[in-house]
Amino acid sequence: MTTAPDPLSPAMLGPVRLRNRVIKSATFEGATPDALVTDRLIEYHTAVGRGGVGMTTVAYLAVAPEGRTERGQIYWRPDALPGLRRLTEAVHATGAKVSAQIGHAGPVANARSNGLPSLSPSVRFNPLAMAFDRAATAADIHRVVDAHGLAAASARDTGFDAVEVHLGHTYLAGSFLSPRVNHRTDEYGGTLANRAGFPRRILAAVKEAVGDDVAVIAKMNMTDGVRGGFDPEESIPFARLLEADGHLDAIELTGGSSLLNPMFLFRGDVPMPAMADAQRPLLRLGMKMFGRTLFRHYPYEPLYFRELALRFRRELSMPLILLGGVTDLDGMRTAMSDGFEYVAMARALLREPDLINQIQQDHTKRSLCTHCNLCAATIFTGTHCPLNTEGTAALLKAGTRPVTP
Repeated sequence: MTTAPDPLSPAMLGPVRLRNRVIKSATFEGATPDALVTDRLIEYHTAVGRGGVGMTTVAYLAVAPEGRTERGQIYWRPDALPGLRRLTEAVHATGAKVSAQIGHAGPVANARSNGLPSLSPSVRFNPLAMAFDRAATAADIHRVVDAHGLAAASARDTGFDAVEVHLGHTYLAGSFLSPRVNHRTDEYGGTLANRAGFPRRILAAVKEAVGDDVAVIAKMNMTDGVRGGFDPEESIPFARLLEADGHLDAIELTGGSSLLNPMFLFRGDVPMPAMADAQRPLLRLGMKMFGRTLFRHYPYEPLYFRELALRFRRELSMPLILLGGVTDLDGMRTAMSDGFEYVAMARALLREPDLINQIQQDHTKRSLCTHCNLCAATIFTGTHCPLNTEGTAALLKAGTRPVTP
């Protein structure tokens, strides 16, 4: 009988050696008002690096200007590269590795904020911008595929150890997978094989761009959490396609839709007043009137994606990353015993950036995260845990002026 690996021991992720199997998952940092790296963004990631994680993930680095969820997000361009190099060097100095999450927001992008039309598989009304998304043309698809390859190469050249390609949460690639959003009648619509063509082309371009220099990860939905969306009946066969393509070192399994059902990913409390107050007046009113319909309540439980993820574990032989309710060593050990090679954490590390160091010293340590989700209301002003006053003070002190080369 094979002994499950120690989650706190070193492990290889493709060509990258991690000091442990714990990955800080991508969480929009809200710390780049000029779409450039700031000291606050560096402090955000070096805090969890000093705190003991094996790798931290920078989110979200758009492959094109219109692919940002809002204009403050970093997108890959020459002006951004010196700051990203500073960021990777700072994280490496803590002993952690660092991954770049790349992708295109598609229908989750705010066209009004970006000043550019948002893309979707099909024409649809976008309430964020109070305008219609434009259906992606064949030229758009070709451009976005190429942009992923260029972004991956830039990530490698600026010192990132891994590239995580965002195929989930109904961002552009994920929206092509969703029957509910993708109503195309060309070669990118209809059957799963057709809808999977765009994300598979993206991964092929990324792998061709970086070869074996960095680890390549895909973040993909197991389910969108909505009727008529992408679900395990199709997501499991899709994952098998990705495994057969051979472009990936691991898949991070996630769920929910930033467009249609965001709380499916988070679980726990829904702080609607705080989330509404963070929006501009028109959206604030809409959230207060209709927010409970979109932001549904899902009770929190430890390892809340485990049972669904086990269906993928049984079907795949490639490395998988389990996220969702991983907050202590017992949960990590359960994941390893189930056959998952790595675990991903987010909110628990906002509450306690040094949680992994604490767990290393005391194996009975439990996270202080209460799953109140007040952090979700802070994403546009600088993501932080309002209960972690010391960590928030350090972020504020770091500031959001762009770092200089």
